[in-house]
Amino acid sequence: MSIVIETRELSRSYKTYRREEGGWNAFKGFFNRKTEVKTALKTTTLNIEHGQIVGLVGANGAGKTTLLKILSGLIYPSGGEALVLGFKPYERKSEFLRQISILLGQKAQLWWDLPAADSFGLLTSIYSLDPQQAKRDWLGLAEKLNCVDQLHVQLRRLSLGERMKMEIIGSLLHRPKILFLDEPTIGLDVLAQKTIRTFLNSYVEEHKPTIILTSHYMDDISTLADRLLLISQGAIVYDGAMEDFITHAEKNLNLDIKSEETDFEAVIHKFFEKESRRSQTRRPQPN
Repeated sequence: MSIVIETRELSRSYKTYRREEGGWNAFKGFFNRKTEVKTALKTTTLNIEHGQIVGLVGANGAGKTTLLKILSGLIYPSGGEALVLGFKPYERKSEFLRQISILLGQKAQLWWDLPAADSFGLLTSIYSLDPQQAKRDWLGLAEKLNCVDQLHVQLRRLSLGERMKMEIIGSLLHRPKILFLDEPTIGLDVLAQKTIRTFLNSYVEEHKPTIILTSHYMDDISTLADRLLLISQGAIVYDGAMEDFITHAEKNLNLDIKSEETDFEAVIHKFFEKESRRSQTRRPQPN
């Protein structure tokens, strides 16, 4: 299979300013600012093949969303390089943007005061799609997601689950080759989560896109992904097949796992508990 996402020593750091409480300290900060550098993503080298569904798992602040934003061109890397479909994402060329889509589960991308159908019409113009085919596509997607009745309701008047379905339709309308899904089921009830997982599973089988999926719900990962990337404190600490992770955890992480009794989610939780303890022991103690 061909490589569609390639990174070499990719990294991202942020510079932040720190000051003590109080107006006087704020005034002094104008002349003597204290800066801190936070590394959100450590040097990362990856190759992702066409058609792979990659589950990117990590604790809050581990670097998952940072990696997705770099690969989709939303932010610049601090070091290294990335190629997605042969393009440098941060250049945000039209030919590149027409072939990818990013869905951020905590942010609305459709127009808040418009019905979803109107937003889809605007996206049809933005991507220069055939209007009749685009309408058939969004109606077909809405039917599979059981949300046809909500197409003509203002987005802000829909429930969270209904809004997320509309966001998914909007992200798929131009039939992207690569789809970045950042927490697509966050905050949804169990039924809505299951509906979206079933839909995505069906869509993947039919259209064969390349997907990088982040989620705190292990059912999302285990249902869709065939490759697992585990990220901790900005570094990829596991990259391999889903079914090989438990064996890896037993052999290399010294976790106390009873393989016959412990499921995938429990192993992930044990891993992050151990990582949390490791980070606390490595953290410098105040004088």
